[in-house]
Amino acid sequence: MIQINGLSKSYGQQPLFQDVTFTINPGERIGLVGRNGHGKTTLFRMILDQEHADEGTIFIPRGYRIGHLSQHLRFTEPSALQECILSLPPTEDGRDETYKAEKVLMGLGFSGEDFSRRPSEFSGGYQIRLNLAKLLLSEPDLLLLDEPTNYLDITSTRWLGQFLRNWKGEMMIITHDRDFMNSVSTHTMAIHRCRVRKIEGSTQKLYDQILIDEEVYEKTRINDEKKRQETEAFIARFRAQATKAKAVQSKIKALNKRERMESLADIKDLDFRFNAAPFTGKLLIETRDLSFSYHPGDPLISGLNLHVGGNDRIAIIGPNGRGKTTLLNLLAGELAPSQGHIIHHPSLKTAYFGQTNIQRLDLQKTVEEEIMDSHPDRNRRAARSICGLMMFEGDSALKKLSVLSGGERSRVLLGKLLVSPANLLLLDEPTNHLDMESIDSLIEAINVFEGSVIIVTHSEMILHAMATRLVVFDDGKTRVFDGTYQEFLDSVGWKGEAENGTRKPAQPERQAPRKELKKLRAELIQEKSRAITPLQKKIAETEERIIGLEERVSADREALVAASEKGDWQESSRLGRSVEESQEEINELFQMLEELTEKLQEKEKEFEKRLEEITCLQQT
Repeated sequence: MIQINGLSKSYGQQPLFQDVTFTINPGERIGLVGRNGHGKTTLFRMILDQEHADEGTIFIPRGYRIGHLSQHLRFTEPSALQECILSLPPTEDGRDETYKAEKVLMGLGFSGEDFSRRPSEFSGGYQIRLNLAKLLLSEPDLLLLDEPTNYLDITSTRWLGQFLRNWKGEMMIITHDRDFMNSVSTHTMAIHRCRVRKIEGSTQKLYDQILIDEEVYEKTRINDEKKRQETEAFIARFRAQATKAKAVQSKIKALNKRERMESLADIKDLDFRFNAAPFTGKLLIETRDLSFSYHPGDPLISGLNLHVGGNDRIAIIGPNGRGKTTLLNLLAGELAPSQGHIIHHPSLKTAYFGQTNIQRLDLQKTVEEEIMDSHPDRNRRAARSICGLMMFEGDSALKKLSVLSGGERSRVLLGKLLVSPANLLLLDEPTNHLDMESIDSLIEAINVFEGSVIIVTHSEMILHAMATRLVVFDDGKTRVFDGTYQEFLDSVGWKGEAENGTRKPAQPERQAPRKELKKLRAELIQEKSRAITPLQKKIAETEERIIGLEERVSADREALVAASEKGDWQESSRLGRSVEESQEEINELFQMLEELTEKLQEKEKEFEKRLEEITCLQQT
């Protein structure tokens, strides 16, 4: 168990944390969320004692072991397998547990032939995987994982998810893949407005709760501001009257004691749409018997026939190093086929987002200049508009690309894609450096785009959200699958998953028929509506009643002032009682509102759990 108390950290005038307190309890697997630059990685570094807090303490029990995924690559053994065996904790009876290292290596995408290779022979991405294997095998008390899926392909990501779901110790994970985080976490913790909020449950549940809290805060702040203005008006009106001196001083003291509630600053999200070019033909691109190889006799792609229509959503999926990005480069015209043909429609207009494109950005230019270079008429006003959409507002648009983070450079490249109309988007891992909110905006922009999209991604969240056809690289073959990703998993699946434990073998006797599950889900949604709608209506009525009473109190107080000035003490007494009674009712209604909100949250939690159970049945 780790305890963090009163943690504060700032860089210059920019605060990251303010009085942050939380506990990592035994067995908790925590998904850490927050926007890029809000301090997630910094918090990890502070737990690892690689960075120090300005204030506060981090208590770690003696002998408690923390493991983290290091980007520092240092290997001492002559083979990958021997390097991993070093990380295995010693056993009491000295038995050989080499099989554990082999299992983890296989799960992370290493072949049996790779076991004997020197670590230095692997690519940088596979060396990071080797570090991840060593970390998992060392079995620390707490796992700290910062974007572990960035270097994994879709099959190894699925294996890692299964491994982490079975993890018995504690864990904190940072990942931009919302579905992956939800699948492996028991709790979610957000860094939001320099504070930390932690709950049991999913990211959506946490963000919903934050939204409710901020709505309540804003309503309370508005009411508090009204009361403050009323008090200030009373003080100003009666300050000069000796007979009211005691009352005025009392009001002044009360006002000074009341802490002013500040308005919440707006948090900007990406808000953009891709610019669709018109297309009235049948096919944008057609490949016929397409083959490609970098080395003779070792084809990456062989005999691929693919038709891309005017509104397709095609995902290219498969393990790393099998040709996914190569296929995208072929379609973009950056490579020529070894055999076969790629036929482009004369009206085809492509926009290509790829890692090589990010590397081609001119680091000495400003964001505005880079956007303007892509604009046909170099219109500065239009470029500034694109900068604003990509969250580079005002002077931020004048930053040089050399000082930007990976996520910010990705946003610049997305901005360049918006400049010219396109009817085909080619997207190669566009989410690698984006936070969850930006990924949500990207998915929305893809879904409403009136052209076609071909995307390379290992994110199953994105695949489920948009793909209607697949180009699958698996088992040494390339084939087109006409269906969604879920249909692919149900009917084909990834080779070898049943053997390594990622994909459960079919169990027909335990599966409910799909139509029956669909019916159960529909009935449950109707039941949820019947149970929750009355509560929501009651909450709305209570809020309206509170607002009405607040307005009455405000009017009665104005009338009370007028009656006092006229010396109408009978009317003043009546209005005073009315204000007091209204205030008592307001207090009771706020208590009722709190109880109703808690009951609503309990009901939503109950139905969320039941819906998850049905969803799990659909996916088994």
